[in-house]
Formats: sequence, structure tokens, C-alpha cells
Amino acid sequence: MKKTTIKLSLLILLLTACLKPATAQTKAEVFDKKTPITWLGMDFSQMKFIGSEAAYRGEVINAEFVGKYIPAWANFFIIEPKKYNPAKAVHRDSVHFAMNVTEKINNALTKNFFDTNPNDFKVLTEKDIDALVKNYDFMGNKGIGMLLIVEGMDKGRKEAGAWVTFVNMNDKTVLYTIFRTGKSFGFGFKNYWAHPWYVILKDFGSDFDLFKKY
Repeated sequence: MKKTTIKLSLLILLLTACLKPATAQTKAEVFDKKTPITWLGMDFSQMKFIGSEAAYRGEVINAEFVGKYIPAWANFFIIEPKKYNPAKAVHRDSVHFAMNVTEKINNALTKNFFDTNPNDFKVLTEKDIDALVKNYDFMGNKGIGMLLIVEGMDKGRKEAGAWVTFVNMNDKTVLYTIFRTGKSFGFGFKNYWAHPWYVILKDFGSDFDLFKKY
């Protein structure tokens, strides 16, 4: 009876050890250049567009955000990969792409994106990001996912802000997240507001080795 109990305990320990690599991910692995990363795209579910556009074009632009602009901004990561380059931001040779995770979120949005209060540019906390990620459907993807959770686009500031976020897709936990901003630039609404995503990723990549210390 005693030998049976010992064997059973050893079997449980063995099974636990075998299962651990499939679920465990750590912050250190985010900054380990050998660890694969999956680019999930941009989540606009928390986004607020702050500025005078709301006063006279709100109804039209609000509808176009979901159907036109969000897909167009996501597409820059496909058509301009050298500029909009998440792999470079995390110092990898390449990353996997699974932007359907955020496409599903964005396609379901029916919210009013417009806001007139500049103080609403950044109101989320790390706890809010944790709660948001708990509700994600990672659609079978495993390992570490990376995305931008866009919070504010401010016409007065001429910049946008987003949370650069790394998640353990195995258990829906946040491994690392930080709020960053990027200046808007260019001609036309689409290009003007695409530039911040480039800046945010570029600046994150420049500070990559600093972030891993915190």
C-alpha cells in the first residue's frame, strides 16, 4: 500500500512537470530574445478620440472607425512591415502573426469613440489591463502574445497613447504592460493617426533593454 502511494505521488509530480512548460510564461521571457512572440494587433475597445472632430463629424467618423480606419491601421503591419515592425520592437528576427484575435474584438465594437475631455486621454491602470485580458479569446494561440491596447487619440495633443502589452495566452495573464505615446504626423486622417503606432513601437524597441530591468 505504501509503495503504491509513493508511485502515485511520483506519477503526479511527473505529470505536473510535463504540463508546466505548456502553461508557464514569465516576464523574463518577454525580454529573452530566443522566446517566440505572437503579434496580436491593436485592441481599440478602450479607445477615445478626443478633439473637435466630434463636434461636426462625429456620426460619420464614428461609424467609419470600425469599418474603415481600424482595419486600415492594422493593415499597415502587413503592407509596410519594415516600418510597422513589432519584431524589431522586441528585438526578434520575426514574430508570429495572429491579428484575428484583435480583429474579432474590434469588429464587434458599437461604442461612441468620441470624447471632449482631455483628461480622459489616459485613465486606465495596469489592473484595468489585467481585467481586459481575462476576457480575451486567444483563438487557440499559445505562448506569449504582444499587442497595443489603444486608449487615447488626442487631436489637441497631436498624439495617441497605447499600452504595449505582453500576455501569457495560456492562462490569460498580463506579463508586462506599459503606457506609451506617439506623435501624430502625415496627410489624411488615416495616415496622420497611423504614425503614433510606428513611434510607440520604435521607442519601445529603443528602450527595450531598459524595460526588462523593471
